[in-house]
Amino acid sequence: MTAMLETAAPVDSLSREILDLKKRLNAVILAHNYQIREIQDVADFVGDSLGLAQQAAKTQADVIVFCGVHFMAETAKILNPGKVVILPDADAGCSLEESCPAAKLKALQDTNPNFYTIAYINCSAEVKAISDVICTSGNAAKIVRHAPKDRDLLFVPDENLGSWVIEQTGRPMTLWKGNCYVHVEWTHAVITRIRREHPDAPLIAHPECTRAVRLLADEVCSTEKMVTWCRNHPSPAIIVATEAGMLHRLEKECPGKTFIPAPTENCRCNECRFMKMNTLEKLRDCMQNLSPRLELPQHILDRGRAPIERMLQISALPEDNAG
Repeated sequence: MTAMLETAAPVDSLSREILDLKKRLNAVILAHNYQIREIQDVADFVGDSLGLAQQAAKTQADVIVFCGVHFMAETAKILNPGKVVILPDADAGCSLEESCPAAKLKALQDTNPNFYTIAYINCSAEVKAISDVICTSGNAAKIVRHAPKDRDLLFVPDENLGSWVIEQTGRPMTLWKGNCYVHVEWTHAVITRIRREHPDAPLIAHPECTRAVRLLADEVCSTEKMVTWCRNHPSPAIIVATEAGMLHRLEKECPGKTFIPAPTENCRCNECRFMKMNTLEKLRDCMQNLSPRLELPQHILDRGRAPIERMLQISALPEDNAG
């Protein structure tokens, strides 16, 4: 689930301008949990990739403003080919997406006609179009449990998420060698140190982290599930190993609790440089100009829709309804 946010009482004139544009355009503003707090505060919905894809699939808005990275806006366009989809900065990319070019993936698929390709949503529209089903960190294990039993599973592009899913499901998979450059910055040593400094604080980590870090966590889950877990956990302080933008959402939805960002070794690497390319000014400008506008070739729109819809259908199934 995404969080539906009230956008009354904006904090400044720029926020008011954005909200006025939203009404005039009949637009919806979707923001990922890793966006800066100012963007989260003017968004209609804030959530993880699954929740935002679900919102994009059912929106009645004429214009979808996607505050995230490029592949997320592509997903919204595939689900809404007749709508205008814009994003604040078209150069906001993703290290995972870059690690898996469609041509290289196709070459690997051609080596085994029995491959069933499960693509993490952090990939290009071209990769989605040659995949069998899409997944997010929030539903990856469920998607794998529903995969055909007689197929060889190929999981792309995040090897850390893939290895975690293997641990959860027991299903062997061939893993693409890609990773999120932010989540691999956390190491066993720095996590051990922060846990020693806060011995009573549990640690929650994203499955894109390495196995060495996941083994030290009290809970490994998607950003959306982090909200529920933190809300329900009795501890007043929780260490968080995911992109730093998540802390704003957690602080808003879990008042009275302290969230400690897990440190990295030598730099402020717990912030995604791509997510942080979006600003309030760029958000306002893209709504004023209806640009940058996301456009995709018709064959990508046509072929990319089925694996995304398959994900949404499986996500809606009861947990015990695995095929």
